[in-house]
Amino acid sequence: MNKLFFLLAFSFVIVGCKDAAKSDNNATAASTREAMSPEDALLAKYIPFRLEADLSHLSDNQKQIVSKLIDAAKIVDGMFWYEAVGDKEEFLGKITDPKLKKFAMINYGPWDRLNGNKPFIEGYGEKPAGANFYPADMTKEEFEASDLTDKKNLYSFVVRNDAGKLYSIPYHRHFEKENGQIAKLLDECAELAEDRGFKNYLQRRSRALISDFYQASDLAWLDMKNNMIDVVIGPIESYEDQLYGYRTAHEAYVLIKDMEWSKRLAKYAAFLPELQEGLPVPAAYKSEKPGRDTELNAYDVVYYSGDCNAGSKTIAINLPNDETVQLSKGTRRLQLKNAMRAKFDKILLPISEQLIDPAQRKHITFDAFFSNTMFHEVSHGLGIKNTINGKGLVREALKEHASALEEGKADLLGLYMIKKGELTEDLMDYYVTFMTSIFRSVRFGASSAHGKANMIRFNYFDKMEAFTRDPETGFYKINFEKFEMAMDELGEKILTLQGDGDYEGVASLVNEMGVIKSTLQGDLDMLAEKGIPVDVIFEQGKEVLGL
Repeated sequence: MNKLFFLLAFSFVIVGCKDAAKSDNNATAASTREAMSPEDALLAKYIPFRLEADLSHLSDNQKQIVSKLIDAAKIVDGMFWYEAVGDKEEFLGKITDPKLKKFAMINYGPWDRLNGNKPFIEGYGEKPAGANFYPADMTKEEFEASDLTDKKNLYSFVVRNDAGKLYSIPYHRHFEKENGQIAKLLDECAELAEDRGFKNYLQRRSRALISDFYQASDLAWLDMKNNMIDVVIGPIESYEDQLYGYRTAHEAYVLIKDMEWSKRLAKYAAFLPELQEGLPVPAAYKSEKPGRDTELNAYDVVYYSGDCNAGSKTIAINLPNDETVQLSKGTRRLQLKNAMRAKFDKILLPISEQLIDPAQRKHITFDAFFSNTMFHEVSHGLGIKNTINGKGLVREALKEHASALEEGKADLLGLYMIKKGELTEDLMDYYVTFMTSIFRSVRFGASSAHGKANMIRFNYFDKMEAFTRDPETGFYKINFEKFEMAMDELGEKILTLQGDGDYEGVASLVNEMGVIKSTLQGDLDMLAEKGIPVDVIFEQGKEVLGL
């Protein structure tokens, strides 16, 4: 194990260097922000970034595939609009202010995803917790008392008939036209594909979209190894369903694999079984064996659409989500290098200049940011997917809290994996970078599973005195020993709550710790006043790529 992490620390030669250039225009940004209109202040939460990639090594067929996949992703974008708010054109047609319309397009609706889904357009109230997956006036009691046979279905809408009774419509029926268009594009890509594994995946994914049976395509996706192009497409994550966390939302990523980086990362996934055995919890909470066909790959992402493009942007992915596939075969972790670089340079470093003690800023590195993110994704494979007391899947037992708790678990177990390597001379890099990332992610707000997970962690670490805050300067400083104690204790607590399927216990943790208290809110307000963006928006598409 020590050798593994020793290699990790010294084998990554990354574009960014430890002493990255510091921003020197905060004062100017702050004064400019004061003069902004409310609409400009909303848009200032995001900073543009061009999703470029070197396609010169791709064949003509492969470039055509990328072009067609972008076309498919654009169709997916419209499907997510429906899931988030309903009729896109009807909604946007009511907005006359061009800046508000632009902000609405970033958020896929009238609710600010980086501000707890607070409405920013007059005439709209609180966002329905179930988005557009369920009738807006449906209560949990009505849903649970209904005679629906597919209440936990990942791929259906719940609607009312003319008599007011609830019934469900599967995605493949509701989106029949859109799925047919996407399937045709995927089949055309399969005809052009030069890699047999990629061809098989495209064909199976095409069939999955028109049937809502995704497991065969998930398995085919894990089978392909040598493809230079990749696409993640379909109804995948359940973050948008904050009523139950059952329904999945549509999204798409078009990706160019970095073959050299992926080879470097491949060795680390093989250690999952060993890491699982070493988790600091009783045997029952780590009894499952992670699938061994697990991969780590690095990519440049060239197009985002749908769920992953709404509000805060994803920088790493762990798929498939199907627990049966995970246990029987494994998962693939996708590190989105160019998107990670954007967030590190444009957001994380400027935050560190405002909130981290100057003596510890040297420990904030892109190497540590990349590694923390990578091991976060690996850690999704640790712990268990099924409760130990007959309550079924953890995801189903914890309902709307499952995603936030899972993200919190992955963050903490990622640090556990690094700590197991006993890299004493480098641990502060990982820990200080991790602490700074809490400030970055907590700004996503309570409507984000990642934002809520970071709120819980910040408050728990504060309670454990894992860090101190100088009241005069506002700088935070890590207490190394207490930081490790807090991370181990919270990690064990989360694993136990998941294994027990303890919905009430998780709800209590979220209610107590999943909040932003006044001191932290003041610090976050200061970051906004300094003009530090919360996230990125992408300039993307065929023109950006020269296609």
